[in-house]
Amino acid sequence: MAIKNLLVLTVFLSVLGVSVAIPKGLDLNYYKHRCPDAEAIVRRVTVQYVSRQTSLAAALLRVYFHDCFVRGCDGSVLLKSPNKDAERDAIPNLSLRGYEVVDAAKSALEKKCPGVVSCADVLALVARDAVLVINGPWWPVPLGRRDGRISRKSEVNLPSPFAGIAALRKKFFDKGLNTKDLVVLSGAHTIGISNCGLINSRIYNFTGKGDFDPSMNPSYVRTLKKRCKPTDFRTSVEMDPGSVKKFDSHYFNIVSQKKGLFTSDSTLLDDPETKRYIDTQVATAGSSFNKDFSESMVKLGFVEILTGNKGEIRRKCAFVN
Repeated sequence: MAIKNLLVLTVFLSVLGVSVAIPKGLDLNYYKHRCPDAEAIVRRVTVQYVSRQTSLAAALLRVYFHDCFVRGCDGSVLLKSPNKDAERDAIPNLSLRGYEVVDAAKSALEKKCPGVVSCADVLALVARDAVLVINGPWWPVPLGRRDGRISRKSEVNLPSPFAGIAALRKKFFDKGLNTKDLVVLSGAHTIGISNCGLINSRIYNFTGKGDFDPSMNPSYVRTLKKRCKPTDFRTSVEMDPGSVKKFDSHYFNIVSQKKGLFTSDSTLLDDPETKRYIDTQVATAGSSFNKDFSESMVKLGFVEILTGNKGEIRRKCAFVN
């Protein structure tokens, strides 16, 4: 169900000056009485892991995106299947990592408050806290999501790195997110890492004639070719060269220079609204990016959630009860 169809309370979060409606069933103080230390426990575990390996921040944020875009933010991406047919077994999810952080946080919660905090909420908190560890923006996370019992590889149909602006907008609209959310959440690529395999055809054989994507800056293509040889599909590539370890608005500078790594990055220049946002962030050194990102992350966390008696509270995040 899209966000616009959710019943919402007449309650608003102040997200650094921006108001966002909270869906019925969620509450900032949801665990206040049953597990008052829930957020502190998750934060402690997340800091332990991400402070040792900062690249986990991007990884965990990606896990959260991939969860919310399939069956909503219900923790279904965390489920394992003995038949290898769960969401995490789909090709776009094979490179997901960071599950151990969610599992560790859930384990710590189970010791303190068994059977109370959902894996869906744990993942939402871990994603937020991981970004905070690397000095990214903070956002409030209303809690009360319940865990889904279904996870199907066949249902994984995520926004594609090869997609144009029209396809991307539809993917976001279908989840109740708008064009601004699309460009703002794309800004998470500021800490993103990909690999040569995903850009091979874009820089070596875009139309089948041994050419590169003409929407790319030729000097950037030359740089990428030095790192990614024609038969190299494994070497890592920074999505925001020179700023990948810092959560900031530099990604938009890169895109504006036609140095977006994916088609889905470059195509943000093809839409008046997304291009205007990029131009504004470049001109103002990202003056509103942190606030905007916080707002969009709150909205993402409301996508197709399970509350009340729907779903369950898993004891272990990788398995249904």
